[in-house]
Amino acid sequence: MQGILYEESSVLTFALITFVMGGWTAWRTGRAAAESWSGLGVLAAYVALLGVAIRFIHHALFEGTFLSLHYYLVDTAILMVFAYAGYRFTRTRQMTTQYYWLYRKTSPFSWVPK
Repeated sequence: MQGILYEESSVLTFALITFVMGGWTAWRTGRAAAESWSGLGVLAAYVALLGVAIRFIHHALFEGTFLSLHYYLVDTAILMVFAYAGYRFTRTRQMTTQYYWLYRKTSPFSWVPK
């Protein structure tokens, strides 16, 4: 997998930066976009900027390449999964709490009309 998903010498380094640090930040970004009732376009723009920040952390701390389109897209795709999950989780809570007479929660990430 080294060379395809990550360029560091250890998968643990990649997981720490991208999944733990970036994933948590992306989750909180998704929640913030949902709480401000922003659309998915705004969320995508935030995650694109977050992808640049994660690439910079890889570069600054572990001597990864900063301007690599391949690794930027890999990192950003992973971050987008976390951000969308945070967005849907929060939006589900919003819809079922604020419009409780219209919707009921079916899972942590979805709702249906009553």
